[in-house]
Order: sequence, then structure tokens, then C-alpha cells
Amino acid sequence: MTLKVSGIFSGHILLPQLSVMMKKSFQYQLTLIFLLFGLSLSAQETALNLMPVPEQIEMGEGHFVITKRFSISLTGTYHERLAHEATRFLRRLDQKTALFFDQHKVSGERTNASLTITVERPGEVRLHEDESYQLRVGTESIELNAQTDIGAIRGLETLLQLAGATNGQSTFPVLTINDSPRFHWRGLMMDVARHFMPMDVLYRNLDAMAAVKLNVLHLHLVDDQGFRFPTKAFPELLELSSDGQYYTREDLDDIIAYAHQRGIRVIPEIDVPGHATAILVAFPELGSKDTTYTLERYSGIFDPTLDPTNDAVYDFLDQLFAEVAEVFPDPYFHIGGDENLGRHWNENKDIQAFMKANNLATNHDLQTYFNIRVQKILNKYGKHTMGWDEIMTPEMPKSAIIHSWRGNWEGLVAKQTLYDAARAGYETVLSNGYYLDLMMPASQHYLVDPAPADMDLTPAERSRILGGEMCMWSELVVPETIDSRLWPRAAAVAERLWSPEDVQDVQDMYRRLAIISLQLEQLGLKHISSRNVILRKLAKSKDIEPLKVLVEVVEPMKGYTRNTNGTLYTTFSPFMLWADAATADATVARVFNEDVERYLSGSLEANQLRTQLDLWSKNHKKVLPIINRSPALLEIESLSENFSRLAVIGLEAIGLIESGGKPSSGWVTQCQQVLEEARENGGRTELQVISGIAMLVDELKGL
Repeated sequence: MTLKVSGIFSGHILLPQLSVMMKKSFQYQLTLIFLLFGLSLSAQETALNLMPVPEQIEMGEGHFVITKRFSISLTGTYHERLAHEATRFLRRLDQKTALFFDQHKVSGERTNASLTITVERPGEVRLHEDESYQLRVGTESIELNAQTDIGAIRGLETLLQLAGATNGQSTFPVLTINDSPRFHWRGLMMDVARHFMPMDVLYRNLDAMAAVKLNVLHLHLVDDQGFRFPTKAFPELLELSSDGQYYTREDLDDIIAYAHQRGIRVIPEIDVPGHATAILVAFPELGSKDTTYTLERYSGIFDPTLDPTNDAVYDFLDQLFAEVAEVFPDPYFHIGGDENLGRHWNENKDIQAFMKANNLATNHDLQTYFNIRVQKILNKYGKHTMGWDEIMTPEMPKSAIIHSWRGNWEGLVAKQTLYDAARAGYETVLSNGYYLDLMMPASQHYLVDPAPADMDLTPAERSRILGGEMCMWSELVVPETIDSRLWPRAAAVAERLWSPEDVQDVQDMYRRLAIISLQLEQLGLKHISSRNVILRKLAKSKDIEPLKVLVEVVEPMKGYTRNTNGTLYTTFSPFMLWADAATADATVARVFNEDVERYLSGSLEANQLRTQLDLWSKNHKKVLPIINRSPALLEIESLSENFSRLAVIGLEAIGLIESGGKPSSGWVTQCQQVLEEARENGGRTELQVISGIAMLVDELKGL
């Protein structure tokens, strides 16, 4: 007997947002169904720790036991990448189970194999390629079937996540999965221009992307702070505009091959006409202002802009784009096109005269003129133009892909440019809501849906929404910290772009995310280990436990507030500070706030909160000696003190609630003052337990 489940979480059927009574009634009826059909409800409660959640799961009974004789056979017609990835799967599974498999390499058909992979045709690393697969796990054998080897590779990642243990044996649960992605464009943009990212960073993040079924790596190669593409035509760009940090042709060939091996496309971005400082440092004659340009060391939006009226600009771009097109085989080429304020255009009399002579009324019209000329250059090299949503003007050809990024932070309605593009006839990709560098919690990104069912879109308009792309801008990110800024939150967005729309259980997302995070570390990611490295550096000691207690309840300042006006930090500022040890999801704080709610509702004992609050109340005294020997930590002294003061308030509140006593005169007011003071940042981070303590204080108001 099997149970067919769509969107399974922890082995449970997803429930809509029903009232508590309706949920209880539904669960009662479900229990009866299980009993009537002889299927144990507890068996279904065995957690499936999958991310992304597959499209459809049919649970069976029993397990496939993994032994050292586990083997893989390949059948059908497939690209050679499948043998490589199947071998990599075998090695990773062997590491996970420690069984010392007899088979060392997967090379083709094999008799009596444990896992048989059947593929209909070789896959192509391209947009809209078939990535679907069907996985059948029985008690004696496993079958993985796919139209393409890329689909089979996606299925292998699912199978690896299913590996667990039963009664002391390594096992897979018996089940059938039918799976395919909801969106075809599931990407990650990495800004390697503002801070250069070495090859090892790209390699390990490609492995992580493959693990959660992402399929596009977008490299932002040029900006005001640096030029990273290995041009042969213009060596001045590497000499003057890269600080000696750029990729070689061999580097990019290796990255593209490494990505293609995992079914991941690689898209280049050369940002023009704005964000052009690095180009103009080497070639000032291409700029809109007669001045001396220097590489930008701060963050923000700057004025240096290519001169769209100068034919030499297009000759330059033609030669440069020819080189980029030769290196990157993907048919899509990102031209940027964002954040051009046009100040240098406004100041240039010749540009103003050109606009008047050509009936170009606004700077948007002038940029459209530029974009169309650039698009013609790209067409010559067989490339499709993609650009940030500012390129969308009435005259822009519909063959361009619009990359929607602007939203509430820019004074617009969230996702509006995405829907405007789809309705205007453009294919479009969403990044608004997926800016991971803004350090928002995973839950906020997770619930951003590119094309929810209730959005008023025609089928044709909906089909033009290709998917989404996370962005990691690197103003405040360096190779040592980028993993912790991306992961594990990127896995939550990957699920949003792959899984069915109704997969929206935030609590279960966090449960699975914690498990996936550990699995990602096994791929070489440093998102977990980097925290302790930073804390040991700051403490000048291996004694960092008090700092860990504090850092686990803080998060970096959100949005663009950490770097005031873009001038608090420069390219060469230290980025191994307190805020860099903190992450966007302070799990300990989130769980504490949830536990306070449970306590106040009567479903949690007071002692569980007391134990934690008691530890916190004493922590500042332990932090002080560390601060005294490390001046770099002086910035967190008030933060640490406020944290312990909050814990004392929490203990007092629980004592009053448990005893049924009333607070003394002025106690609530004093508590509110402490709560307000605790909202001040320390070390560019903010305490995340304030809401939980405030709930305890509020419980005593009016007594």
C-alpha cells in the first residue's frame, strides 16, 4: 500500500492555512484513513529531508539497504558528464555511509547493479532543457529514469539527500518520485568585480548550486571597482583597472566546463554604459566627461558613463564583446544597463546637442539608443541581450530579456517591473526579493514567488517569466565570507524556484535547511566554519565560547544600513570583523522567540527558557575580558551588556508570571527603556531576541 503525496514535508501532507479546529479534524480523518488501509501513520512521519521538495512523492514501505556492494549502471544515450557525475555521486555516498564500496568508477552498463540510470538522450546545457526525472526506490533495486542526463544528475542529488539510517544500517526509503522544475531559470549572480572571487570560491559554490538544483551562474565581471575579464585586445584594462586580480582564459574555460559538467549555464555580464569607471580608467576618451578617472574604492552609484554619441565606444565594445562571446558559449549576454543617473550626459554640451538633433528627449531615450546599438553588436555574435530592468523602454526590441531587480528599496512596487515586462512581451527573470547581500532572513526570500497563481497574468504572460536569480553583490563580501552570506539561504530560494508553489511551510523549510546546511559543508563550503575563524581572530584566542553565545543572537544590519552612504568601508577595509561573523538567520534567537510564544500559550515549561536566560545573563562578564585584550571588539561592549540586561529582564518576567505576582511600580517602564536601548546596533549588528523579551514584559502590563 502506498500513499501519494504532493509536496511532502517531514513526511506530512501539506495543510492549507486552516483553522486549528479544521486542522485537528483533518488530521483525525487522515489517521482513520491510515488505519483503515493498514498503513502506519508513524511510518509516514519519518522525515524526508529534501531540498528542493520534489513535485510528487509516492511513499512505499520498507527500505533499500546500502551495502559495500552498492553499484551503478548507466544505460541509454547520454553525455559523458553522466558517468563523471554518477562517479562523484558514488564517492559522496561512500563518504556518507563509510562502507568502502567495491565499485570505484561508473563507466557504463553493469549487471545486477543496485542503481540503474536510464537516459533517453544527451542533455544540452541551455535554457528550457528537460531536467525532469523519475526515481523508484525498491527494497532490492533502484531505478532512475530521465529524458536527459541533466535530469538524471538532478535525480542523483535527490537520491543522495534521501540516504539515511535505519536500525543501524545505511538505507534509502522505498518510494517513487516524479519531479521537474517549476522554473527553467534558477540562478545565482556573483559580483566578482567589486571584490574578486578566486577560482576555489567559484568551484565550491558551483558544487553547492548543483546540490540544490540551481542551473545558472551569472558572473558580474565589470564595475566601478574592477575589471576581471581577460581581454587580449585591451591589456590596459588588466594593467590599470584590475589591481592585478582577474581571470585568465584558462580559468574561465575551466569554470564553464566545471559548471557544464553539473548542468549549469554560465552567463557573463559586462555592465554598460554606467558603472564604467574601471573601463574609463584605462580609456578615458570613451567617457562622457573630460576628466581623469580613478578606480572607485567606495560603494554606491557613481557618475562615470560611456559616451553613447561616440562611435569609438561601439568599436571598443564590438572588440570586447567579440572576446567575451568567444569565451562564453551561452547564447545570453548580460549588458547591465542599470543605475545610470546621466549626470555626465547632462553636463556634456555635445551629448545634449546630439540628443536634440536625434529627437532624444530624455536620458532614457539616449540609453535606449545606446542599448539598441549594443544589441546589434551582440546579434552579430549570435548572442541574446539581457539587462537590468532599466533597459525596458518602448523602443527596446522584445528579443531582450528583462532582469527585474527594482522594488521597495528603489521606491517601486515589488516585482512590478517583472510583470510589466511579461505583459509587454519580454521574457523576464526576477531578482527583486532575492538580494542575499541585504542580509534578510531565509523566510523573507523563501516566500517571494515570481509568478503566484493569484497574479493576474495570461498564460502567455506567465510563460515569459523564466524564473529567478539570487544576487550577491560584493561591496561587503570577500572570499573568506561569501559562503556565509550565500548559504544556506540560497537553498531556500532554490526550492522556491524548483518546487511546486504550494510548498510554503516556513517552519519545515527551516528544519530541512539546518540539515541541508551540514550537507553543503561536506562539499567544501565555509559558511559554518568561517564564523569561528573570525571569532578566534578577533579574540586572539581559541577561547571564543562567550562570543559564540552572543553572535548566535545577532544579525548584521539589514539592507544598505550597515555601510552608511557607502563610505564606511572601502574595497580594502577589513571584512573579518564582528558583523562578518554574524549571519542573516540567527537561529538561536529565532527559536527563543518561538519558545516564548509557546511558553505564553502554555505549551512550554518555564525552566526551558530559564536555563537559556540564565546563561545569557552571565555572558557579559565572560565577554569583557576578551574585549579588554582585543580592541577590535570594543564596538560590541554595549551590545554584549544590553544582551545580558535583556536576559535579566526575561528572568524577572518569568518569575512574576510563574508566581502570579505583580511587577513593582515602574518596572515595566524600566524594562521598556532597556528594550529601547538594546535596539541600538553594536559592531554593525542588532540583537534579535528583543521581540521575545518584549512579549514577556507585555504579559505583565496592566497588572
